[in-house]
Parts: sequence; C-alpha cells; structure tokens
Amino acid sequence: MDNAERSRVLVVEDEEAYVDALTVGLTREGFDVSVARTGAEALAVFDECAPDIVLLDLMLPNVSGLDVCRELRSRSSVPIIMVTAKSAEVDTVVGLEVGADDYVTKPYRIRELIARIRALLRRDELIRAETGRTASAPEDVAEEAIVVGDISLDTAKHEVVIRGEEVSLPLKEFELLHYLMANAGRVLTRDALIERIWGYDYVGDTKTLDVHIKRLRAKVEEEPSRPASIVTIRGLGYKFDRQR
Repeated sequence: MDNAERSRVLVVEDEEAYVDALTVGLTREGFDVSVARTGAEALAVFDECAPDIVLLDLMLPNVSGLDVCRELRSRSSVPIIMVTAKSAEVDTVVGLEVGADDYVTKPYRIRELIARIRALLRRDELIRAETGRTASAPEDVAEEAIVVGDISLDTAKHEVVIRGEEVSLPLKEFELLHYLMANAGRVLTRDALIERIWGYDYVGDTKTLDVHIKRLRAKVEEEPSRPASIVTIRGLGYKFDRQR
C-alpha cells in the first residue's frame, strides 16, 4: 500500500485558495487532510488528529508559523514543511533553525509539494524501521551507542550527551549527528548526507542541510563559529573529526 493511503497531512493555511487546492490535490493522491487556519487552531488540531506530517504556512493570524513550528517541535518529531513567501529568505532560514525539515515557496506546484511530502514520509518510515541501524553506505554501524570524544549518542534511547549534559535533538538533527558520528573521520559528501537523511528522491535544495549543520554546531561545538567536531570540507561536504 502506498504511504499516502495511510498518511494524514495537517495543512495550516489561512488563504482559502491554497486550502481548497491542497485539500483537493492531497485527497486525490490518497492523503487524509486536516485543515487549520490560524496558529492557535493548528496546535489544537495537531493534538486531535495526530498527523504524520505538517504543511505550515509562516504568515498566520494570532500565532505565527514560526511560533507554531517551535511549539510543535518541542512536543513531537513529526516532519514539518514550511511554506514561505518567495521574498522571505530570512524567515525561511529561521524556520529551518526552529525545527522545520524542509520548505517550499509560494507559489508552488502541487506535484512538487506532494513529492516532498512523500519523500519525508518515506524517510521517517525508514528511520522507524531501522531501529537504530545506519545505512550501509558509506559504513554500516550496528552498535546502539556511539562515543566520539566528549559526545555520546544512544540510538536505542534516542539520547545525546554532550560534555556531560543531555541535549534534546529533533529527529533530523539526531539522524544527521548519528550518521556523522558513525562515520567519524570520513568525508561525507553533501549528496550522501542529503540522500541518507532526506531520502534519495529529495527534491529540495542543499540549504536545508546547511541549516541543520548550523543548528547541530550550535549544540555540539564549544565554539560554533570555529567548529572542531563537524568540519566543513570545502567543495565536498562535512566530516566529524575524531580529534577533539
């Protein structure tokens, strides 16, 4: 059975034209659709319908999309796709920093949006099915706990301890850190990281990866502006440095 046939999308949108188009388009593709038109309503509907993914507009009445994203991320690892105006570059970055997994800009094509929704849903389904195992490329690591320097990560408990303090990470950040640590010392290309964390059919751009790396560095590094653990390899990607 296609994942869309059993997946519920919470659409948080106050423009009726988009609400109508999304409801029709997503329903036609087999999704169950719930709609909220304000930020406050979004939080209430989220608790009622327990969606598999959230499509969240930034510009909402009474409670902003950023605040809704921040609140949802504090209580759930559900995938969140932010919807922004084409000129809202700063808001897009902030949205990713507060926990969104991906973003699209208005106006968007329904077909591309559905492809992104399906990619995120498949990725999360694989993560749940793997029960802590990393992918076989470039290295398969079976152990549940990984320790590199003063950072330890336990996949079974979904716990990360950094310099003696437990740190809470959203699902995508946790998976990204896990993959980097499991392959400590190896250079991981941007394409390999995107394929591993967002799926081989990810249709977004690489800015999402960069923002997640930035968020991880803020939590992992003693000096985020001078990263010593998550190192950029110019022109290639990133490496988790064993030397700490």
